[in-house]
Amino acid sequence: MNRHLQSFPDAAAMGRLSRLASLDADELDALSSAGATRRKTAAHREIMAEGKRAAEPSMVLSGWACRSRIFRDGRRQILSLLLPGDLIGVCEQRNAMAPTAISALTEVVLCAVPRPLPHQHGLIDAYTRSGALDEFYLYRQVARLGRLNAYERIIDFILEIRDRLALVGMGTDDNFPLPLTQETFGDLLGLTSVHVNRTLQRLRRENLLDLRGGVARLKDVEHLMHVVEHRLPNIAVV
Repeated sequence: MNRHLQSFPDAAAMGRLSRLASLDADELDALSSAGATRRKTAAHREIMAEGKRAAEPSMVLSGWACRSRIFRDGRRQILSLLLPGDLIGVCEQRNAMAPTAISALTEVVLCAVPRPLPHQHGLIDAYTRSGALDEFYLYRQVARLGRLNAYERIIDFILEIRDRLALVGMGTDDNFPLPLTQETFGDLLGLTSVHVNRTLQRLRRENLLDLRGGVARLKDVEHLMHVVEHRLPNIAVV
């Protein structure tokens, strides 16, 4: 962790950008200054409304949020998750409209991040790489929903979360937080809560996954990766 961010609250999340690109002292100071502006959203509350003006650029410091589409009959499709270190509203277009709703799954703390100046090449690169990761995981979600069965979807999703949390130093290769309900799993993976429960029980019986108390424990990572042909994003970290 860079010394400019070591004393910053929730430095692990903020440090994600410094792992995606080399940031100089000026850029790190800009992040720290902007990060003093923060807001908290309670679990299950809306952070951004679909079709409304997008919020100013911000970062998830703590907690889990999601992008989703709600249908008239109340059904919800979660399109992607927003985890600590992820960015919201970083867009070259001014006064952009939010393409989806964003809501808090747990209590979420957001902080502002600066719009990079033309000479802040490191910050521009970090934002670009963060956007490329968002795109990579969105494509993975499309493939997951389109071609994987329930068993594979859950494995693929959990491995993705493991990779993403590793980038901010949360958990280990086989032990990490996963504070989602079975209903949320279903809304994300296009499954019923009953199907989610049965699949998680199967993974437990096979001694591949233990999920309890909001913590996932993987018992055979190599086998799980083989089942879904797990691929890492082709984006280098610093």
